[in-house]
Amino acid sequence: MGKDADDVGRLAAEIVLAVVRGNPAAVLGLATGSSPLPVYMALAASALDFSRVSGFALDEYLGLPDGHPQSYAEVIRTVVTEPLGMDPRRVHVPDPHGTDHAAHAADYDAALAAVGGVDVQILGVGSNGHIGFNEPGSAFDSCTRVVPLAERTRQDNARFFDTPDHVPRECLTQGIGTIFGARQLLLVAHGGHKAEPVRRALQGPVTEDFPASIIQRHPHVTVVLDDAAASLLGDAAAV
Repeated sequence: MGKDADDVGRLAAEIVLAVVRGNPAAVLGLATGSSPLPVYMALAASALDFSRVSGFALDEYLGLPDGHPQSYAEVIRTVVTEPLGMDPRRVHVPDPHGTDHAAHAADYDAALAAVGGVDVQILGVGSNGHIGFNEPGSAFDSCTRVVPLAERTRQDNARFFDTPDHVPRECLTQGIGTIFGARQLLLVAHGGHKAEPVRRALQGPVTEDFPASIIQRHPHVTVVLDDAAASLLGDAAAV
């Protein structure tokens, strides 16, 4: 546990760095949003060689033009691929521009399987419990697919867009079953607004109504929180 977001970034980055030091061709699962940003900043500051590391993004909006600054392909490029010195050919983001999204989703899962799966999956948690863009009600065995975004998720993400109306209504996301296949999950959260979602993810019932609760069943989970995000965990704050 860290005191603030910078501490969370440094502590979580050490876990990722240990994986990459042990396997320079490791496969990382890449989350977007505000929670993992301090992690990527700390990784970039490490000067470790990431040129052989592969990355698979969790999700991508549908309906944004190619190169849109809020598309996750662009976010991953600017905050992960380039700062970490990763080979762009090894970094994968769901492609929202094709016509057969179901076929592409199946291909994305197949590409993940072909590289042996994710070694460590970085995760945040949404206010309604989504991981990736698996909204409440998503099946625990779900694969990569098109998902309509919950209105609460669109409201939460409106701060990244000019107006709330510009927030996409659908996305391509790795399924919960896909995410759960990673060998290690690394959940990061900071800020008081994450306290209740963190509590429900770690201590609430395991239910598809709160998708992040599935992490309680994964055999290898590390949770890195700041004081504010851990504030509702009581004695479990040392997790």
